[in-house]
Amino acid sequence: MPGSAPDLAGKGIANPIARIRTGVMMPEQLARADAAGAVVSTIEPVVEEGKVLTRDLGGQSMTAEVGQAIAAAI
Repeated sequence: MPGSAPDLAGKGIANPIARIRTGVMMPEQLARADAAGAVVSTIEPVVEEGKVLTRDLGGQSMTAEVGQAIAAAI
């Protein structure tokens, strides 16, 4: 199983934030700090709002819902 939480694979309950942050490394390496910053700066407000959180952060949202909320905030 891929990833660091094989017990969560395929259940839709994993927190996608670490994977999103990992994806930010590519624009940083390509000298696109502006693009990387745009993604990173949207994560914190989504979490602070608390409406769309995975279980590990005290919510009930699924992985895709959290990812979609962050994408919509960008």
